[in-house]
Amino acid sequence: MKNTLPIIPIQNLVLLPNNEISLEFGQISHALINKIEESFNNEVIVISQNSHSDEIIFDSLPKMGVLAKIIHKSVSASNLVRIELSGKKRVEISEYTWSDNFIYCAFDDIVDGYDEKENAAMMRKILAETKEYVRTSNYLSEAFYNLVSKINTLDQMTDFMAYKLPVTLHRLYSYLYETSSYRRGIMILEDFYMEQDIVNIEREIDSKVRKNLDNNQKEFVLREKLKVIKQELGDINVKDDEVEELRERIKSLNAREEIKDRLFQELKKYESLPSMSPELNISRSYIEWMLSLPWEDVTEDNHDLKKVKKSLDDSHYGLEKVKTRIIEYLAVAEKTKSLKSPILCLVGPPGVGKTSLAFSIASAINRKFIKITVGGVHDEAEIVGHRRTYIGANPGRIIQGMKKAGCSNPLFLIDEIDKMSKDYKGDPASALLEILDPEQNQYFSDNYIEEAYDLSRVMFVTTANYIEDIPEALKDRLEIVMLSGYTEYEKLDIAKKHLMDKICDSHGIDVKNVSISNQVILEVIRNYTKEAGVRELERQLANIVRKIVTDLVLTKEDDKVVKVVKEDLNKYLGRPKYRNLTKTETKVGVVNGLAYTYYGGDVLPIEVNYFKGTGNLVLTGSLGEVMKESARIALSYIKSNHSKLKVNYDTLVNSDIHIHVPEGAIRKDGPSAGIALTTALISALTDLKVEKTIAMTGEITLRGNVLPIGGLKEKSIGAYKNNVKQVFIPFDNLPDLEDVPEEIRNKIEYIPVKKYTEVYEKLVK
Repeated sequence: MKNTLPIIPIQNLVLLPNNEISLEFGQISHALINKIEESFNNEVIVISQNSHSDEIIFDSLPKMGVLAKIIHKSVSASNLVRIELSGKKRVEISEYTWSDNFIYCAFDDIVDGYDEKENAAMMRKILAETKEYVRTSNYLSEAFYNLVSKINTLDQMTDFMAYKLPVTLHRLYSYLYETSSYRRGIMILEDFYMEQDIVNIEREIDSKVRKNLDNNQKEFVLREKLKVIKQELGDINVKDDEVEELRERIKSLNAREEIKDRLFQELKKYESLPSMSPELNISRSYIEWMLSLPWEDVTEDNHDLKKVKKSLDDSHYGLEKVKTRIIEYLAVAEKTKSLKSPILCLVGPPGVGKTSLAFSIASAINRKFIKITVGGVHDEAEIVGHRRTYIGANPGRIIQGMKKAGCSNPLFLIDEIDKMSKDYKGDPASALLEILDPEQNQYFSDNYIEEAYDLSRVMFVTTANYIEDIPEALKDRLEIVMLSGYTEYEKLDIAKKHLMDKICDSHGIDVKNVSISNQVILEVIRNYTKEAGVRELERQLANIVRKIVTDLVLTKEDDKVVKVVKEDLNKYLGRPKYRNLTKTETKVGVVNGLAYTYYGGDVLPIEVNYFKGTGNLVLTGSLGEVMKESARIALSYIKSNHSKLKVNYDTLVNSDIHIHVPEGAIRKDGPSAGIALTTALISALTDLKVEKTIAMTGEITLRGNVLPIGGLKEKSIGAYKNNVKQVFIPFDNLPDLEDVPEEIRNKIEYIPVKKYTEVYEKLVK
């Protein structure tokens, strides 16, 4: 006949036979405890549930429980009931019922069909292993072995020992549901052996840690112990997920195998460093830098030459030579599939569009654009990086730019290479030699990266204002492309087609609401700007538009069309800022030279006067050494040819001569003022008048030969701007006239000369 008893369900707790547990109940459970005491002789069935839900569902209740007896009961001051239960035996539950607000279960005893000899052998084996375990483990004492040795049955021994071993809750459930005492004995031995293995591993860990570490470094000891534990358990993720993440990133990095090998070596070093090591962040930063570089990632160039040409034409007016050179490069690159990128150097005065042209080239050929400025850089480490041994070390600007680009074939603009300097920290220009040499830059090595980085796929473009200031060794590696200044009418065209739209859009006004005639823009160009490019012109036009917008906002006439006339320029821009230095009238001792200044080409009046003295030569006007030498050569030439030039020799010997070039605040230099200085001296000494519409450029030798000059196009633009009608030029510069805009060639008469006597003869006619 089946027995029936009420149940007490317990969660995440196990009661085994031959063991005791304590439970605490609230006010609701008083009736249940009283019922067990009064009607069931303190006996109850304990059900162990591996659940976090308070709801009891019959179908989910286990089919096995433990018959237990309440051996002690107490009630606290807060009316909580505490009972102690002693487990007696396992029972098999066949049915759960609900009655009188309590849950009952019908159960049967479980028969353990054990073999007496097998159980005896198992008990002997467990006792022997228990003795060894107590000897080697710190978890159990000798008293535990004495208690176990007094137990008479395997059933009691296994239940008693399962509760004392350091096993998990899940393992305790396994002991509860195992009805065979012999199989529970096997489980006890398994847990013994596992614990013994763990004890042995811990001893090995302690041994390894003691060999590697100083006994006084407590925190370090703990970290090393954790490291060895993870290694023994097969967990190589010493620094949690961080190292594993870095390892996966290295594996997926698109780079050469030697780069990956270097990174794996660095990662191994990073793993071995203790957390408090100062080298930890250095190693991690290096790995991150290496992983962030685009070693083999490239973008696809746009080889549709028609689209590239149209894009360049739309973004920049003129500059045909530069555009042609870019088209030629792309054409050959498409044909050969292996052309190394050229190193273009765009040379020209400020504002002519060097930087914007480089950006347009990048956009047209579908390359990423990166720019660095090396003007004022005097430390070569800025270019090639610092060595990692220095605190705060970083890669140089080239590698930093490659990281920003995110690909290994961007268009890389190195701006203002003529403004680098050098000191005791090194020579940045020398550092650029390797970078800008197509034969070497595929093996570029940054001091920080310490591995060869291929720069041969990068299209380098450099810019400079003065070609003379570019170091010769660096200039040899560059393909120089000159960008001269714009003529007045080219500036006018740029203003109408590009600048006005851009300015109006940025100021929130429709370009149709601003009416500026060509004549007004020309007035702005002539009287309010003095540059080769259009940067200052854009600023002045922006000033006009800004004042127009202000007036429209104040008057709330948004749709009004504002017409700007010449008379309004004083209101919008103030008085004219610049005046022409050209001779306003023909005078003795004043001659127009031509110069290539910071603003492009310009007219340079040269004034000469003489007075009684001892033959001294006085030079003023911030002249450089080259111009001073030209003045001395001119005077020596006149002295040696005074009879041909109709100059009184006594006047030369007994007079002090003063040569002055106006605008003394501006430094002037260059080998092109020789014939102008000679003519100015002759004019003063012989009362020869030189027309104000005549200008000249060219260097002179002691024998009177006229040498070629540079910047003829820029000087022609300056002459045209200053209403010059005739220009004396060296005969060897005739081919350079092809570069001069046709509108200027049609307005100026060029007179080529080989010797100075040809200039003199033309002037005295």
